[in-house]
Amino acid sequence: MRTGTIPRVLGTAAALAALLTTALAAPAVAERSTTPDRAPVEAAAPASFTHPGVLVSRPQLDFVRGRVQAGAQPWKSAYDQMMDSKYASLTRTAKPRAVVECGSYSNPNNGCTDEREDAIAAYTLSLAWYITQDSRYAQKAIQIMDAWSAVIKDHTNSNAPLQTGWAGSSWPRAAEIIKYTYSSWPGSGRFGTMLRDVYLPEVTNGSHSNGNWELSMTEAAIGIAVFLEDRAAYDKAVGKFRGRVPAYIYVTADGSLPKVAPGSGLDTRAKVINYWQGQSTFMDGLSQETCRDLTHTGYGLSAISHIAETGRIQGQDLYPEIADRLRHAMGLHAKHQLGTPVPSSLCGGSLKDNLGPVTEVGFNALANRLGYAMTNTQTLTERQRPAGSNNLFVAWETLTHANNPA
Repeated sequence: MRTGTIPRVLGTAAALAALLTTALAAPAVAERSTTPDRAPVEAAAPASFTHPGVLVSRPQLDFVRGRVQAGAQPWKSAYDQMMDSKYASLTRTAKPRAVVECGSYSNPNNGCTDEREDAIAAYTLSLAWYITQDSRYAQKAIQIMDAWSAVIKDHTNSNAPLQTGWAGSSWPRAAEIIKYTYSSWPGSGRFGTMLRDVYLPEVTNGSHSNGNWELSMTEAAIGIAVFLEDRAAYDKAVGKFRGRVPAYIYVTADGSLPKVAPGSGLDTRAKVINYWQGQSTFMDGLSQETCRDLTHTGYGLSAISHIAETGRIQGQDLYPEIADRLRHAMGLHAKHQLGTPVPSSLCGGSLKDNLGPVTEVGFNALANRLGYAMTNTQTLTERQRPAGSNNLFVAWETLTHANNPA
């Protein structure tokens, strides 16, 4: 996926721009399942689903609305940033396709950017609707969602799973807010059929590619499951999550080698090290993609936070299960992005790129709700405010989750 031409300086605009052009490349390493291992699957779905309940809840939205109306910071500046973005435009025209084709290195890119950005726009407009109570924003969100649900039939080419995961993460957030807080959405049933027939089959079985692929796919699967009130799909997504997170973030309690995802086929030390980008020294918080670059690591950490946040809203708090891994991972990468020299034992003494606008959700949950001290993550999070969108599946998380107690 990497061409070797992106600058090795953290946080540069050029690096981010280059990443966005190559983000859809094929995974660096892929394995076929060669073992009978399975992720732990146990009842996780709530007896009654909470709506809206994908990434943001009604109490969280009420908190945000009150803070924005009061002109309080950082929410007001985050709201202004969102409303000034192209995603909040009331003149946006959706660009649906029957088949979205996404290949390596975004080649071909037949509808991939359009789909992701229309999904982010629908979510942005749904937030704008709730905060302003201006029905024009809800109607525009509905217009975009209806346009896609009337047309799309499939995702194809090598990056179809990741593309489906990214767009499929944003769509349910928007749909939940509109369906459960706006007066009428006649097309909600057709939209649900789209999620069930086009998106869920592509993401529900996961992937043995780089970990951010499966985590984004799992995020889409759990969000879709909430919107559809599909308990079996929800339980399956939580099982994937529980199998993948320990295989994505290392902690010293794991032993001399990282854990492997169920069914990965990583049955030798050499295979594991190769999968971890050649890194053979392991430390608390190291990610399977740290030595690839921080931006792809950020995708994985973001998806982990989003899944755990949705689970918490649905009454099953997944954060305690993964808190130690996630806090160490956020802290390790934040520390080096802030300028702490990288030791030679970590990725040969050099890290690429930056995490992106992905720390608000996890930081709020771990530091503010659970009380972990996270100095480096706090410094980075506050420095990056207001966190915008990565134009893939992350959007406006300073607005929705900064210091949000709900």
